[in-house]
Amino acid sequence: MNRLSGKTALITGAASGFGAEMARQFAAQGARVLIADIQEGPAREVASGIGAQAVALRCDVTVRADVDAAVAQARAQFGRLDIVVNNAGWTHRNKPLLEVSEAEFDRVYDINVKSIFHMTQAVVPLMREQGGGVILNIGSTAGIRPRPGLTWYNGSKGAVNLLSKSMAVELAPMKIRVNCIAPVIGHTALLESFMGVPDTPENRAKFISTIPLGRMSEPGDVARAAVFLASDEAAFITGVEFPVDGGRTV
Repeated sequence: MNRLSGKTALITGAASGFGAEMARQFAAQGARVLIADIQEGPAREVASGIGAQAVALRCDVTVRADVDAAVAQARAQFGRLDIVVNNAGWTHRNKPLLEVSEAEFDRVYDINVKSIFHMTQAVVPLMREQGGGVILNIGSTAGIRPRPGLTWYNGSKGAVNLLSKSMAVELAPMKIRVNCIAPVIGHTALLESFMGVPDTPENRAKFISTIPLGRMSEPGDVARAAVFLASDEAAFITGVEFPVDGGRTV
């Protein structure tokens, strides 16, 4: 239960869903966790449920100053930052690509892609100075095997998946490992937007029928994958696009 003992992790979008469960499991494995989210109240609730080794902070990942401040707080409070999980994400509602507005398009790319640019600029100099670190980007099976109606979201996650591989190669000489986790559709606040229809058992069944293992992803599935990739057990693993998908992309 100490796979991350002595490490400090910053997780964005950690007030709910995949991010909140990653925070809980990282802490259970011994990490000190910064729970960064634009929703400060829910972030504080998650931190309170974890205990003294968790700290909540408000962070809009589309704003460079907020990202810089989050990294600075990690360093000031814990002296170092070993793991960053770029988990914050957003989608336009499932609908024909011509119906997605420019504002929706920009928001998707600002949250899903540009946020990784901001975080990389903020954290790589610190990790280089420390002698290494781990960056995990949460991509999606949408960037591997796209569903119709989500074209612009699919493209953003395709960018995350590929950026992770390119970052891994470029940052390897600094001993910074970069991997991507690609979950299939799951039980998060964005579920109904992905579906584009009301979240009913009948509509869920249509999506589940495309997943060979017969269910959607759960936060715990993604969190366990993140714990492994962030741990020293994965010390020789970098540049991996890791589907957590029940066979969806096979």
